[in-house]
Amino acid sequence: MSRVHLHIGAPKTGTTYLQDRLMLNASSLASHGVTIPGPRVGRTDTFHFRAALDLLDQDWGGAPGHANGSWDAMVKRVRRADGDVVISHEILAGAKPDKIARAMNDLAGSEVHVVYSARDLGRQLPAAWQESIKQGRKWPFRRFLNKVERGQTWFFNAMDLPRVLSQWGAKLPPERVHVVTVPHDRGPNGDELWLRFCRAFGIDPAWALLDSERDNRSLGIAETSILRKLNRRLELGVWREPAYDNLIREVLAQEVLVSRKAIPVRLPPDRYDFAEQQAQLWIDFITGSGVDVIGDVEDLRPRRPADDEDWKNPDRVRAKLELGAALDALAVMTQEAANGSAHDSMGAKLQKTARRLRVR
Repeated sequence: MSRVHLHIGAPKTGTTYLQDRLMLNASSLASHGVTIPGPRVGRTDTFHFRAALDLLDQDWGGAPGHANGSWDAMVKRVRRADGDVVISHEILAGAKPDKIARAMNDLAGSEVHVVYSARDLGRQLPAAWQESIKQGRKWPFRRFLNKVERGQTWFFNAMDLPRVLSQWGAKLPPERVHVVTVPHDRGPNGDELWLRFCRAFGIDPAWALLDSERDNRSLGIAETSILRKLNRRLELGVWREPAYDNLIREVLAQEVLVSRKAIPVRLPPDRYDFAEQQAQLWIDFITGSGVDVIGDVEDLRPRRPADDEDWKNPDRVRAKLELGAALDALAVMTQEAANGSAHDSMGAKLQKTARRLRVR
């Protein structure tokens, strides 16, 4: 019987780095009895993403139906495995009870452990907002935070530790529910979070020596503002077609805008009371539930900056700051077009968008 470590998120807790490092070291881990299920052809992280989409009955990030059957394919690989298995995707955190029940039923032949990585809201909320902008959202930071505080967004449902663990751990003994806290400090070698994940999955760090260069870095206030305005101008909706997604999120946001020297998005000073209240609720839940904690629960408390008066509003960015980000974006997108990286269908759609903008 295999032991399945089901890492369900939360978003913006180092998941991109984790998933890439697991994939890079899949062969070495397999030689030590740790299986990272993957496809015959293609990327392992994409396989996990599609399996999560299929389980949740969602369909975005690719052509319609691209995830169909992916969860069943994942389950088949788990059933063939011996030893430890790691499944990881952060969108699982927000699953509804019926989807959780299906996952547990499908994995019933294995010893299931739920792993949840948690980060203080002082850092996580700014990161989640700018990530939503990269995914196509148009909302201002203030509106996003209002919805979070009212519990009206998927993001907060996925980050609400008591809710997530109560649902995913409902039929598991507490020793099989593991909380990995994201440290405020990276540790002497910059790998403290990775070492905590290794302990959660039962991995000896010596089995996974290949490091990942991938991370999902956050954008600054000007860069996020430009991307948000671009989303509004293009009117593409939240889940864009893959061609747009590649250009806007992967090329523009992930490769260009994150590399600029930027003013970071920070939680407004008047929102720290909410973040601190949530931290106390989370810590009380953890200590009362008996779940396994890897790290320090004090990592879940936000740290208020000493210079609150220097906070910059990401909803009101000076035009001069936006101009620099916009010119960098224009230069790269022009180069992409000149290189012919956009497909013919993409070019036609861009022309249609240009005609629509001209008549405004």
